Amino acid sequence: MEQSKWKEEIWGWAKSLFIGLAIAIFIKIFIFSPYTVQGASMEPTLHNEERLFVNKFMAFTDSFNRGDIVIIKRPEETDRYVKRIIGLPGDTISMEDDQLFVNGEVVDEGYLQENMENAKQQSMNLTEDFGPIEVPDGNYFVMGDNRLVSMDSRNGLGFIEEQTIIGKAQFVMLPLTNIRSVMK
Repeated sequence: MEQSKWKEEIWGWAKSLFIGLAIAIFIKIFIFSPYTVQGASMEPTLHNEERLFVNKFMAFTDSFNRGDIVIIKRPEETDRYVKRIIGLPGDTISMEDDQLFVNGEVVDEGYLQENMENAKQQSMNLTEDFGPIEVPDGNYFVMGDNRLVSMDSRNGLGFIEEQTIIGKAQFVMLPLTNIRSVMK
């Protein structure tokens, strides 16, 4: 009798562990995932080696907005990129004298203030003039916040197809001294 109770206890624990593991795998695949920032293209918003909490559920709900920080993974590449959405499908984008225009309207990019001041001290523009560029349907135009060093839609990545966006960065979780939200 004692042995059958022990087997039941083991079986109960095994089921609980299996269910817990299945839930953890489901959450990691479909709901959220950590991501490590590589490089300086998003400074000062995000720093090299910071760990982000990425909401992957957003990729299934098509709820990306201008200003969102997203993680991009192209099928033909092993690298992942972290960039800010600047243009939505159908938007017309241009840059003139460090001023972003979307659909003819000036866009306030307050998150660039520190980088803008550094560029001005060097007597240069933070972002070279371009455009107008129209963003095709099903695509996004992205740029890094550190525009002097960022590879993005302007110079290498091109337009970002919607299905290559893994998710939206929600907050920095590591290092613990830098925990903060990155949502606008």
